[in-house]
Amino acid sequence: MTFKKDFKQQMVPEWETHYMDYEGLKTILKHVKHNHHHHHGCSNQTDEGTEDKIIDVETLENGVDGSKEFYENNLNEERGEGDARFFEKLDEELDKVNVFYKEEVEAVKHEATLLSKQLEALVAFRVKVKSPDTVEFAGLQHKDSMLSTEVDPLQQTNRSSHHEEEARSNDKRRDPMEILENVKIDNALESPKSTIKNAFTDSNDNELSFNKEELKKVEKQLRLVFVEFYQKLLHLKDYSFMNLSAFSKIMKKYEKLKKNAQRASSNSITYMRVVDNSYLGTSDEVNILLEKVESTFIRNFTHSNHKKGRKLLRPKIKRERHHITFFTGFFSGCFVALLVATILRIISQHLMKKKAGTFYMENIFPLYSLFGYITLHMLMYAANTYFWRRYRINYQFLFGIRPGTELDHKDVFLLTTGHAVIAVLCFLINLQLEMNQKDRSYKTATELVPLSLIVLVILITFCPFNIIYRSSRFFFIRCLLRCICAPFFPVSLSDFFLADQLTSQFQSFRSFVLYICYYGLGEHSRRQNKCRSHGIYNIQYFMAGIIPYWFRLAQCMRQLYDERNLDHAINGSKYLSTIVAMVIRTVFETKKGVTWKVLALISSGVAILINTYWDIVKDWSLLQRHSKNRYLRDKLIVSHKSVYYLAMVVNVVLRLSWMQLVLELDWRPLHKVAIITFISCLEIIRRGIWNFFRLENEHLNNVGNYRAFKSIPHPFSYYDDDDGKDE
Repeated sequence: MTFKKDFKQQMVPEWETHYMDYEGLKTILKHVKHNHHHHHGCSNQTDEGTEDKIIDVETLENGVDGSKEFYENNLNEERGEGDARFFEKLDEELDKVNVFYKEEVEAVKHEATLLSKQLEALVAFRVKVKSPDTVEFAGLQHKDSMLSTEVDPLQQTNRSSHHEEEARSNDKRRDPMEILENVKIDNALESPKSTIKNAFTDSNDNELSFNKEELKKVEKQLRLVFVEFYQKLLHLKDYSFMNLSAFSKIMKKYEKLKKNAQRASSNSITYMRVVDNSYLGTSDEVNILLEKVESTFIRNFTHSNHKKGRKLLRPKIKRERHHITFFTGFFSGCFVALLVATILRIISQHLMKKKAGTFYMENIFPLYSLFGYITLHMLMYAANTYFWRRYRINYQFLFGIRPGTELDHKDVFLLTTGHAVIAVLCFLINLQLEMNQKDRSYKTATELVPLSLIVLVILITFCPFNIIYRSSRFFFIRCLLRCICAPFFPVSLSDFFLADQLTSQFQSFRSFVLYICYYGLGEHSRRQNKCRSHGIYNIQYFMAGIIPYWFRLAQCMRQLYDERNLDHAINGSKYLSTIVAMVIRTVFETKKGVTWKVLALISSGVAILINTYWDIVKDWSLLQRHSKNRYLRDKLIVSHKSVYYLAMVVNVVLRLSWMQLVLELDWRPLHKVAIITFISCLEIIRRGIWNFFRLENEHLNNVGNYRAFKSIPHPFSYYDDDDGKDE
């Protein structure tokens, strides 16, 4: 891998603009090289005279004090026009990197101070929970609970003797009651019964009583804070290393470019002295903090188990697995073969021209279309993950996925092809048995094939054992449960993103209702579908299409309650209009009539207009009037602007395709069920396109605020001293 690719790959996406502009500097060098060759013949003597001036490196090194001003004064006369432009850009980049790095280091030093107070409170809290009846406490070792960059952390572990350590700790002891005097549990963790300040129950006799469950919550939360803080320090360390490497690499390219290698080498060495003496090259606070955080975390959260502590702190590196590629190719081949076999079987039996074909399309095909919807959605998600990764959209961070457990496009595509093979195989078996006119003894078994398939999918999804991407399955289940209980939980990006996916799968909800009727009411045993004759089925069918939109509406209301932002109310009205349109359209399907058709057309048209506007203007932030990119937005990740214009047009067209369900245009020889399935697939494709641009917009907003890390609230908060006195 070239350094250019490695440099790009190692970047923190949210900090990309703050890295050294390696490509820009390479471009300048290319221009210098081009101009050098162009003017070489007419300025040979002048170049030789200039190049004969070799800088005394030792003299410059003796004068280097870490400032570029000295370097500029000594080399200004030695540079040509191209050199001057190159070094001017180099100086700007070094300034930019130093300023950003220093700001981030100061921020983590401040955060380390806050973490010290959090850890100090935790240690005191532990003592009081474990020994609440202790009248006299020997005290806390203050130094153990502090994170400080001023003292080398190794000094604490490499003391000369146990007596020396004990003598030092005795001078630093503090009473836990004193530490916890102005501390309370943050509202996010606070139990409904008590806070730390109120945990001193029975103020008459001053007895102390602490909740062990509360302690576990605090420990878990603070452990997450430490892990995230450690990740931030690792990113800062990588930022420093990669930028220093970039300066070194670009100076080596500069050396190769110049005709006089000795002079270029002296310039390069001298400038690297400046880089090494800058804040980026001399600051060691991050390394000290890394060691301190690691030792503190291991001591306080893993009982001095170094292996376990490092495993928790350090990010998991996902390894390339060759069996994934093999099985993906194998399943893809099997899927194509089975699909061709199924199509040939239908054509050879003239299934669509027979009465049995009509029965099959109305009764059996909808059972299998559920798996088609799921497969297509998984395929679109595989494409999404590929393009997100390609355009460096940090979807893992945005979704809150634990590092090392995310599924990339290869993993998702493997699951997609495996699921597709099983579904098509079951469909082909069902078709073969159904069309076997000689032996009708397999009819009951035929009907149970779809049920067996859906049971298998559910069992795999909810399997508690560590097989088939358990962490990702559990993450999906957690998000799904939060969607179902939307009003009762704060809404995260992953929650409403999943709920939006479900709105494009409303036809799957109706297919699932068909499963309940078909097997729950015993229709499969009577060889005919009488589900619509059951009132309970009609109610379920009526409600099934509304459920996913209700999830999203409830989330908008919860966001409005939490954030007091009217945009969430407007967004909620979008889903409300869709629910109204869905209800009227469903009534039209069952009752028909001109009145219901007109109402369905009006409500669907209004819903389509509102949804299309929100998709393009709000979710994608396109069609900005004053944007430097006409009718788009200022920042674009995809370099080809035509992609955005095409996406907007496709979104409108696919939204309008839903009007077919109301207009009921005749598309013979296609069956009505096939048309509904086709339109549902178009909606899933539209959602896949929406996914990319929605997350791109979220990523750009995140980058604009330089949020490269999760904001995890601290478990403890402190009362203000004055407030404490007043209380």
